Amino acid sequence: MPLAPAPAPPTGAPAGLRRRTVGLLALAQVLSGVAAGSVVSVGSLIAVELSGSDAWAGSVTTAATLGAALSALWLARLALARGRRASLSAGLALASVGAVVVVVAAVVQVFALLLVGAALMGVGSAVNLQARFAATDLSTAGTRARDLSLVVWTSTVGAVTGPNLVRLGEPTSRLTGLPELAAVFVFSAVGMVAAMLVLWVGLRPDPLLTARTLGGGAAGPRPHVPLRAALATLGRYPRAVAALVGILVAHAVMVAVMSMTPVHMAGHGASIELVGLTVSLHIAGMYALSPVMGALADRLGATAVLVGGLAVLVVASVVSGVGGGSHGAVTVGLVLLGVGWSAANVAGSAVMAGAIPGDERVTVQGVSDALMSLAGAGGGALAGVALAQVGYGGLTAVAGGLAVAGAVAVVAVARRARG
Repeated sequence: MPLAPAPAPPTGAPAGLRRRTVGLLALAQVLSGVAAGSVVSVGSLIAVELSGSDAWAGSVTTAATLGAALSALWLARLALARGRRASLSAGLALASVGAVVVVVAAVVQVFALLLVGAALMGVGSAVNLQARFAATDLSTAGTRARDLSLVVWTSTVGAVTGPNLVRLGEPTSRLTGLPELAAVFVFSAVGMVAAMLVLWVGLRPDPLLTARTLGGGAAGPRPHVPLRAALATLGRYPRAVAALVGILVAHAVMVAVMSMTPVHMAGHGASIELVGLTVSLHIAGMYALSPVMGALADRLGATAVLVGGLAVLVVASVVSGVGGGSHGAVTVGLVLLGVGWSAANVAGSAVMAGAIPGDERVTVQGVSDALMSLAGAGGGALAGVALAQVGYGGLTAVAGGLAVAGAVAVVAVARRARG
Protein backbone atom coordinates (compact mmCIF):
# COMPACT_ATOMS: atom_id res chain seq x y z
CA MET A 1 0.00 0.00 0.00
CA PRO A 2 1.56 3.38 -0.95
CA LEU A 3 2.02 6.15 1.55
CA ALA A 4 -1.27 7.82 2.36
CA PRO A 5 -1.83 11.02 0.40
CA ALA A 6 -2.29 14.20 2.38
CA PRO A 7 -2.21 17.93 1.83
CA ALA A 8 1.46 18.71 1.33
CA PRO A 9 3.20 21.34 3.43
CA PRO A 10 3.44 24.72 1.73
CA THR A 11 5.25 24.56 -1.58
CA GLY A 12 6.60 28.05 -0.87
CA ALA A 13 9.03 26.77 1.76
CA PRO A 14 12.54 27.56 0.44
CA ALA A 15 14.60 24.45 -0.24
CA GLY A 16 17.57 26.03 1.54
CA LEU A 17 15.53 26.58 4.70
CA ARG A 18 14.24 23.02 4.56
CA ARG A 19 17.76 21.62 4.22
CA ARG A 20 19.07 23.86 7.00
CA THR A 21 16.27 22.74 9.32
CA VAL A 22 16.95 19.07 8.61
CA GLY A 23 20.67 19.67 9.19
CA LEU A 24 20.14 21.31 12.58
CA LEU A 25 17.77 18.57 13.69
CA ALA A 26 20.30 15.98 12.54
CA LEU A 27 23.13 17.59 14.52
CA ALA A 28 20.98 17.71 17.64
CA GLN A 29 20.13 14.03 17.12
CA VAL A 30 23.84 13.16 17.10
CA LEU A 31 24.47 14.98 20.37
CA SER A 32 21.40 13.72 22.19
CA GLY A 33 22.04 10.21 20.86
CA VAL A 34 25.45 10.20 22.55
CA ALA A 35 23.77 11.36 25.73
CA ALA A 36 20.97 8.79 25.68
CA GLY A 37 23.07 5.74 24.86
CA SER A 38 24.22 5.29 28.44
CA VAL A 39 20.64 4.67 29.60
CA VAL A 40 20.58 1.38 27.70
CA SER A 41 24.09 0.09 28.30
CA VAL A 42 24.72 1.33 31.84
CA GLY A 43 21.32 2.14 33.33
CA SER A 44 20.24 -1.48 33.70
CA LEU A 45 23.53 -2.33 35.43
CA ILE A 46 23.08 0.50 37.94
CA ALA A 47 19.52 -0.67 38.57
CA VAL A 48 20.70 -4.19 39.41
CA GLU A 49 23.44 -2.79 41.64
CA LEU A 50 21.10 -0.53 43.62
CA SER A 51 18.14 -2.93 43.80
CA GLY A 52 20.12 -6.12 44.34
CA SER A 53 17.95 -8.10 41.90
CA ASP A 54 18.04 -8.87 38.17
CA ALA A 55 14.24 -8.59 38.16
CA TRP A 56 14.65 -4.79 38.37
CA ALA A 57 17.09 -4.63 35.46
CA GLY A 58 14.43 -3.31 33.10
CA SER A 59 13.22 -0.66 35.51
CA VAL A 60 15.48 2.09 34.18
CA THR A 61 14.37 1.48 30.60
CA THR A 62 10.77 1.35 31.80
CA ALA A 63 11.12 4.61 33.71
CA ALA A 64 12.74 6.28 30.71
CA THR A 65 10.03 5.13 28.33
CA LEU A 66 7.32 6.20 30.77
CA GLY A 67 8.97 9.61 30.95
CA ALA A 68 8.91 9.76 27.17
CA ALA A 69 5.27 8.70 27.08
CA LEU A 70 4.10 11.20 29.67
CA SER A 71 5.95 14.07 28.00
CA ALA A 72 5.14 13.33 24.34
CA LEU A 73 1.70 14.94 24.26
CA TRP A 74 2.95 17.87 26.36
CA LEU A 75 5.77 18.45 23.86
CA ALA A 76 3.29 18.33 20.97
CA ARG A 77 1.02 20.85 22.69
CA LEU A 78 3.99 23.09 23.40
CA ALA A 79 4.94 22.87 19.72
CA LEU A 80 1.42 23.93 18.73
CA ALA A 81 1.59 26.86 21.12
CA ARG A 82 5.22 27.99 20.75
CA GLY A 83 6.72 26.07 17.85
CA ARG A 84 9.20 23.23 17.50
CA ARG A 85 12.16 25.27 18.77
CA ALA A 86 10.64 25.89 22.20
CA SER A 87 9.22 22.38 22.47
CA LEU A 88 12.35 20.43 21.57
CA SER A 89 14.68 22.69 23.56
CA ALA A 90 12.55 22.44 26.70
CA GLY A 91 12.53 18.66 26.48
CA LEU A 92 16.30 18.47 26.17
CA ALA A 93 16.73 20.78 29.16
CA LEU A 94 14.67 18.40 31.30
CA ALA A 95 16.67 15.43 30.01
CA SER A 96 19.94 17.06 31.05
CA VAL A 97 18.57 17.52 34.56
CA GLY A 98 17.65 13.83 34.52
CA ALA A 99 21.24 12.81 33.78
CA VAL A 100 22.43 14.80 36.79
CA VAL A 101 19.78 13.13 38.97
CA VAL A 102 21.02 9.68 37.85
CA VAL A 103 24.54 10.60 38.96
CA VAL A 104 23.26 11.76 42.34
CA ALA A 105 21.19 8.58 42.74
CA ALA A 106 24.23 6.38 42.14
CA VAL A 107 26.30 8.38 44.62
CA VAL A 108 23.72 8.28 47.43
CA GLN A 109 22.60 4.73 46.48
CA VAL A 110 18.88 5.55 46.25
CA PHE A 111 17.06 3.33 43.75
CA ALA A 112 13.89 5.46 43.60
CA LEU A 113 15.94 8.54 42.72
CA LEU A 114 17.55 6.58 39.88
CA LEU A 115 14.10 5.97 38.41
CA VAL A 116 13.23 9.68 38.67
CA GLY A 117 16.39 10.59 36.78
CA ALA A 118 15.72 7.95 34.14
CA ALA A 119 12.17 9.24 33.65
CA LEU A 120 13.48 12.77 33.09
CA MET A 121 16.05 11.46 30.62
CA GLY A 122 13.15 9.79 28.84
CA VAL A 123 11.91 13.26 27.88
CA GLY A 124 15.00 13.41 25.67
CA SER A 125 13.80 10.27 23.91
CA ALA A 126 10.45 11.95 23.27
CA VAL A 127 12.32 14.90 21.77
CA ASN A 128 14.23 12.59 19.44
CA LEU A 129 11.00 10.98 18.30
CA GLN A 130 9.32 14.32 17.60
CA ALA A 131 12.40 15.65 15.82
CA ARG A 132 11.75 13.20 12.97
CA PHE A 133 8.31 14.74 12.51
CA ALA A 134 9.75 18.26 12.79
CA ALA A 135 11.94 17.37 9.80
CA THR A 136 8.77 17.04 7.70
CA ASP A 137 7.20 20.39 8.65
CA LEU A 138 8.65 22.09 5.56
CA SER A 139 8.81 18.99 3.35
CA THR A 140 6.88 18.34 0.18
CA ALA A 141 5.28 14.98 -0.57
CA GLY A 142 8.35 14.10 -2.65
CA THR A 143 10.86 14.80 0.14
CA ARG A 144 8.90 13.79 3.25
CA ALA A 145 10.17 10.22 3.71
CA ARG A 146 13.71 11.21 2.79
CA ASP A 147 13.83 14.15 5.22
CA LEU A 148 12.38 12.06 8.03
CA SER A 149 14.74 9.14 7.42
CA LEU A 150 17.81 11.38 7.23
CA VAL A 151 17.15 12.76 10.71
CA VAL A 152 16.61 9.23 12.00
CA TRP A 153 19.76 8.07 10.20
CA THR A 154 22.02 10.69 11.80
CA SER A 155 21.05 9.29 15.17
CA THR A 156 23.43 6.45 14.30
CA VAL A 157 26.54 8.47 15.12
CA GLY A 158 25.49 9.44 18.60
CA ALA A 159 23.64 6.25 19.38
CA VAL A 160 26.60 4.02 18.50
CA THR A 161 29.07 6.25 20.34
CA GLY A 162 26.90 6.65 23.44
CA PRO A 163 26.98 3.10 24.83
CA ASN A 164 30.76 3.00 24.38
CA LEU A 165 31.21 6.02 26.65
CA VAL A 166 31.31 3.36 29.38
CA ARG A 167 35.03 3.15 28.56
CA LEU A 168 35.40 6.69 29.87
CA GLY A 169 33.70 5.78 33.14
CA GLU A 170 36.86 4.60 34.88
CA PRO A 171 39.12 7.59 34.07
CA THR A 172 36.26 10.00 34.81
CA SER A 173 35.64 8.20 38.08
CA ARG A 174 39.29 8.62 39.07
CA LEU A 175 39.18 12.29 38.16
CA THR A 176 35.88 13.17 39.85
CA GLY A 177 35.54 10.57 42.59
CA LEU A 178 32.16 9.47 41.22
CA PRO A 179 31.21 5.77 40.97
CA GLU A 180 32.44 4.35 37.65
CA LEU A 181 28.99 3.65 36.21
CA ALA A 182 27.58 6.98 37.36
CA ALA A 183 30.48 8.89 35.82
CA VAL A 184 29.25 7.91 32.35
CA PHE A 185 26.15 10.05 32.88
CA VAL A 186 28.27 13.19 33.17
CA PHE A 187 28.72 12.92 29.41
CA SER A 188 24.98 12.38 29.05
CA ALA A 189 24.26 15.71 30.75
CA VAL A 190 26.79 17.53 28.56
CA GLY A 191 25.37 15.98 25.38
CA MET A 192 21.79 16.96 26.21
CA VAL A 193 22.80 20.56 26.96
CA ALA A 194 24.77 20.78 23.71
CA ALA A 195 21.80 19.48 21.69
CA MET A 196 19.49 21.95 23.42
CA LEU A 197 21.77 24.88 22.53
CA VAL A 198 21.94 23.79 18.87
CA LEU A 199 18.15 23.90 18.56
CA TRP A 200 17.50 26.94 20.74
CA VAL A 201 20.09 29.08 18.96
CA GLY A 202 19.89 27.63 15.46
CA LEU A 203 16.27 26.65 14.80
CA ARG A 204 15.24 30.11 13.57
CA PRO A 205 12.86 30.57 11.87
CA ASP A 206 10.80 27.88 13.51
CA PRO A 207 9.80 25.23 10.92
CA LEU A 208 6.28 24.62 12.23
CA LEU A 209 5.44 28.31 12.57
CA THR A 210 6.95 28.99 9.15
CA ALA A 211 4.87 26.21 7.59
CA ARG A 212 1.71 27.78 9.02
CA THR A 213 2.60 31.21 7.67
CA LEU A 214 3.48 29.94 4.21
CA GLY A 215 0.27 27.92 4.18
CA GLY A 216 -1.77 31.08 4.66
CA GLY A 217 -2.44 30.69 8.37
CA ALA A 218 -1.35 32.67 11.41
CA ALA A 219 1.86 31.69 13.18
CA GLY A 220 0.39 32.23 16.65
CA PRO A 221 -0.51 29.64 19.31
CA ARG A 222 -3.16 27.02 18.62
CA PRO A 223 -5.83 26.00 21.14
CA HIS A 224 -5.26 23.11 23.53
CA VAL A 225 -6.37 19.77 22.06
CA PRO A 226 -7.70 17.21 24.60
CA LEU A 227 -6.37 13.66 24.43
CA ARG A 228 -9.82 12.28 23.60
CA ALA A 229 -10.13 14.63 20.63
CA ALA A 230 -6.67 13.65 19.39
CA LEU A 231 -7.56 9.95 19.59
CA ALA A 232 -10.80 10.62 17.72
CA THR A 233 -8.82 12.40 15.02
CA LEU A 234 -6.47 9.44 14.71
CA GLY A 235 -9.44 7.09 14.36
CA ARG A 236 -10.62 8.95 11.25
CA TYR A 237 -7.50 7.89 9.35
CA PRO A 238 -7.38 4.05 9.12
CA ARG A 239 -4.03 4.00 7.32
CA ALA A 240 -2.49 5.91 10.20
CA VAL A 241 -4.07 3.42 12.62
CA ALA A 242 -2.48 0.51 10.72
CA ALA A 243 0.89 2.24 10.85
CA LEU A 244 0.53 2.92 14.55
CA VAL A 245 -0.27 -0.74 15.32
CA GLY A 246 2.96 -1.79 13.62
CA ILE A 247 5.01 0.89 15.35
CA LEU A 248 3.70 -0.07 18.79
CA VAL A 249 4.32 -3.80 18.37
CA ALA A 250 7.79 -3.28 16.90
CA HIS A 251 8.79 -0.93 19.69
CA ALA A 252 7.51 -3.19 22.47
CA VAL A 253 9.38 -6.19 21.03
CA MET A 254 12.57 -4.23 20.49
CA VAL A 255 12.65 -2.69 23.97
CA ALA A 256 11.82 -5.98 25.69
CA VAL A 257 14.66 -7.93 24.09
CA MET A 258 17.17 -5.08 23.95
CA SER A 259 16.80 -4.03 27.59
CA MET A 260 17.39 -7.54 28.93
CA THR A 261 20.30 -8.46 26.66
CA PRO A 262 22.99 -6.57 28.68
CA VAL A 263 21.89 -8.39 31.84
CA HIS A 264 21.81 -11.75 30.01
CA MET A 265 25.28 -11.19 28.54
CA ALA A 266 26.75 -10.04 31.86
CA GLY A 267 25.34 -13.16 33.48
CA HIS A 268 27.18 -15.26 30.88
CA GLY A 269 30.53 -13.62 31.57
CA ALA A 270 30.58 -10.82 28.99
CA SER A 271 32.70 -7.79 29.86
CA ILE A 272 31.12 -4.36 30.13
CA GLU A 273 33.06 -3.37 26.99
CA LEU A 274 31.51 -6.25 25.03
CA VAL A 275 28.07 -5.33 26.31
CA GLY A 276 28.62 -1.74 25.17
CA LEU A 277 29.81 -2.89 21.73
CA THR A 278 26.80 -5.18 21.31
CA VAL A 279 24.36 -2.41 22.21
CA SER A 280 26.18 -0.05 19.83
CA LEU A 281 25.82 -2.52 16.95
CA HIS A 282 22.15 -2.95 17.81
CA ILE A 283 21.59 0.79 17.73
CA ALA A 284 23.49 1.00 14.44
CA GLY A 285 20.99 -1.51 13.09
CA MET A 286 18.18 0.72 14.32
CA TYR A 287 19.37 3.85 12.53
CA ALA A 288 22.08 3.25 9.91
CA LEU A 289 19.71 1.89 7.23
CA SER A 290 16.98 4.48 7.81
CA PRO A 291 17.39 6.17 4.39
CA VAL A 292 17.14 2.74 2.74
CA MET A 293 13.95 2.03 4.66
CA GLY A 294 12.54 5.39 3.61
CA ALA A 295 13.29 4.70 -0.06
CA LEU A 296 11.76 1.23 0.19
CA ALA A 297 8.63 2.65 1.79
CA ASP A 298 8.22 5.06 -1.13
CA ARG A 299 8.89 2.38 -3.74
CA LEU A 300 7.30 -0.79 -2.32
CA GLY A 301 4.66 0.76 -0.09
CA ALA A 302 4.63 1.44 3.62
CA THR A 303 2.64 -1.65 4.59
CA ALA A 304 5.07 -3.99 2.83
CA VAL A 305 8.06 -2.44 4.60
CA LEU A 306 6.22 -2.37 7.92
CA VAL A 307 5.26 -6.05 7.73
CA GLY A 308 8.75 -6.90 6.49
CA GLY A 309 10.21 -5.17 9.53
CA LEU A 310 8.01 -7.21 11.85
CA ALA A 311 9.15 -10.38 10.05
CA VAL A 312 12.78 -9.43 10.68
CA LEU A 313 11.92 -9.01 14.37
CA VAL A 314 10.65 -12.59 14.39
CA VAL A 315 13.94 -13.82 12.91
CA ALA A 316 15.89 -11.72 15.41
CA SER A 317 14.00 -13.24 18.32
CA VAL A 318 14.70 -16.77 17.07
CA VAL A 319 18.41 -16.11 16.54
CA SER A 320 18.83 -14.49 19.97
CA GLY A 321 16.83 -17.13 21.78
CA VAL A 322 18.31 -20.23 20.13
CA GLY A 323 21.85 -18.86 20.30
CA GLY A 324 21.52 -17.32 23.75
CA GLY A 325 24.66 -19.05 25.01
CA SER A 326 26.82 -17.49 22.30
CA HIS A 327 27.83 -13.84 22.49
CA GLY A 328 28.18 -13.81 18.69
CA ALA A 329 24.68 -15.14 18.08
CA VAL A 330 23.17 -12.71 20.57
CA THR A 331 24.98 -9.84 18.85
CA VAL A 332 23.66 -10.91 15.42
CA GLY A 333 20.17 -11.24 16.85
CA LEU A 334 20.36 -7.79 18.39
CA VAL A 335 21.52 -6.22 15.11
CA LEU A 336 18.58 -7.85 13.30
CA LEU A 337 16.33 -6.57 16.07
CA GLY A 338 17.50 -3.05 15.27
CA VAL A 339 17.02 -3.48 11.52
CA GLY A 340 13.47 -4.77 11.96
CA TRP A 341 12.62 -1.90 14.26
CA SER A 342 14.07 0.57 11.74
CA ALA A 343 11.85 -0.69 8.93
CA ALA A 344 8.73 -0.54 11.07
CA ASN A 345 9.53 2.86 12.57
CA VAL A 346 10.50 4.67 9.36
CA ALA A 347 7.65 3.25 7.27
CA GLY A 348 5.07 3.80 10.00
CA SER A 349 6.30 7.30 10.82
CA ALA A 350 6.22 8.36 7.17
CA VAL A 351 2.55 7.36 7.05
CA MET A 352 1.85 9.27 10.28
CA ALA A 353 3.53 12.36 8.84
CA GLY A 354 1.63 12.25 5.57
CA ALA A 355 -1.77 10.79 6.33
CA ILE A 356 -3.13 13.55 8.56
CA PRO A 357 -3.39 17.21 7.49
CA GLY A 358 -2.52 20.49 9.18
CA ASP A 359 -2.25 21.08 12.92
CA GLU A 360 -4.20 17.87 13.54
CA ARG A 361 -1.03 16.11 12.49
CA VAL A 362 1.10 17.60 15.30
CA THR A 363 -1.21 16.52 18.11
CA VAL A 364 -1.71 13.04 16.66
CA GLN A 365 2.06 12.69 16.32
CA GLY A 366 2.33 13.43 20.03
CA VAL A 367 -0.29 10.79 20.82
CA SER A 368 1.53 8.31 18.58
CA ASP A 369 4.82 8.94 20.35
CA ALA A 370 3.16 8.66 23.77
CA LEU A 371 1.60 5.31 22.89
CA MET A 372 4.90 4.15 21.39
CA SER A 373 6.71 4.97 24.62
CA LEU A 374 4.03 3.26 26.70
CA ALA A 375 4.42 0.15 24.55
CA GLY A 376 8.14 0.27 25.20
CA ALA A 377 7.59 0.77 28.92
CA GLY A 378 5.29 -2.23 29.03
CA GLY A 379 7.77 -4.30 27.08
CA GLY A 380 10.65 -3.31 29.34
CA ALA A 381 8.70 -3.93 32.55
CA LEU A 382 7.42 -7.36 31.51
CA ALA A 383 10.81 -8.31 30.10
CA GLY A 384 12.46 -8.08 33.51
CA VAL A 385 9.86 -10.40 35.01
CA ALA A 386 10.08 -12.77 32.03
CA LEU A 387 13.87 -12.94 32.29
CA ALA A 388 13.64 -13.85 35.96
CA GLN A 389 10.86 -16.43 35.44
CA VAL A 390 11.48 -18.12 32.07
CA GLY A 391 14.95 -16.97 31.10
CA TYR A 392 16.25 -15.24 28.00
CA GLY A 393 15.02 -17.99 25.65
CA GLY A 394 11.49 -17.71 26.97
CA LEU A 395 11.58 -13.94 26.67
CA THR A 396 12.64 -14.03 23.02
CA ALA A 397 9.97 -16.66 22.23
CA VAL A 398 7.24 -14.38 23.58
CA ALA A 399 8.71 -11.42 21.68
CA GLY A 400 8.72 -13.36 18.41
CA GLY A 401 5.12 -14.43 18.90
CA LEU A 402 4.08 -10.83 19.52
CA ALA A 403 5.79 -9.73 16.30
CA VAL A 404 3.87 -12.38 14.33
CA ALA A 405 0.58 -11.21 15.86
CA GLY A 406 1.48 -7.60 15.06
CA ALA A 407 2.14 -8.37 11.39
CA VAL A 408 -1.22 -10.11 11.09
CA ALA A 409 -2.97 -7.14 12.72
CA VAL A 410 -1.28 -4.59 10.45
CA VAL A 411 -2.30 -6.50 7.31
CA ALA A 412 -5.88 -6.83 8.59
CA VAL A 413 -6.24 -3.11 9.40
CA ALA A 414 -4.62 -2.09 6.10
CA ARG A 415 -7.00 -4.28 4.12
CA ARG A 416 -9.95 -2.80 5.97
CA ALA A 417 -8.66 0.69 5.18
CA ARG A 418 -8.46 -0.14 1.46
CA GLY A 419 -11.99 -1.50 1.56
